[in-house]
Amino acid sequence: MDVDSRTDPGAMEDNEEGEMLGNPFEPYIESLRQELEHQDPVFLIGLIVALAVVVITCVFLKYFLTSKTVRTAVLLVGLCDAGKTLLFARLLSGNFKRTQTSITDSSAPYKAKNDKASTWTLIDLPGHDSLRSQYMEKFKSTARAIVFVVDSAIFQKEVRDVAEFLYFLLTDAVVSRNAPNVFVACNKQDITMAKSAKLIQQQLEKEMNTLRVTRSAVLSSQDGSVGGSVFLGKKGKDFEFSQLPMKVEFLECSARGNKGEDGDANIESLEKSLARL
Repeated sequence: MDVDSRTDPGAMEDNEEGEMLGNPFEPYIESLRQELEHQDPVFLIGLIVALAVVVITCVFLKYFLTSKTVRTAVLLVGLCDAGKTLLFARLLSGNFKRTQTSITDSSAPYKAKNDKASTWTLIDLPGHDSLRSQYMEKFKSTARAIVFVVDSAIFQKEVRDVAEFLYFLLTDAVVSRNAPNVFVACNKQDITMAKSAKLIQQQLEKEMNTLRVTRSAVLSSQDGSVGGSVFLGKKGKDFEFSQLPMKVEFLECSARGNKGEDGDANIESLEKSLARL
């Protein structure tokens, strides 16, 4: 005949021990509950608020730090046939490469020539006017630097188009906020009729000063759109690149080089600027 466990002292003892083992923190929880019951309600409210602030701060910091974009890209931009793709190849390998008009982006790791051996992502963007905006929209937030390539040999013919594209970039809200370094690479200096970096800077400042006046309506465009809502320079003063939030540097280079396909490129000034990033 079975013994009823409800009346068996040994069974009851085992049950009590099982309950204690299953809830080892129960005495502490009960003690804490009793302690809190004797506390001032104002103190308890303050404690809850303080804990809530700590939790919210931790969540905010985690979101802010994980959502922040790391800017490690160097963008090569400019009009068609300015020499961006050849410059891209020269920076990466030093070798001459026959190129054609790009219709998509190309990217590769670029090791800067400095003691830190910094590595950036070099990205060559298409120069065709129907593609510029979509590729800038795609990559602008990652830009640590922008290399704006100009064809110095035919700059006089293209000054208006060059100024419009550069204005388009510099008035972009994201570019203005992130303030990447801008290097205006006055390319094709191996050609006799090439304009100097100083002259190109002066003419672009004049042209962009005019654009700033004629495009005042652009200031009401949506924030963050490419070519967007930032006023260029300082109001009431003629435009100068020194007025911008980012550093703008004009330099001379020749991706082709003085000796053509068989010679080295003349891009030392650009390489030195990239080494300082």
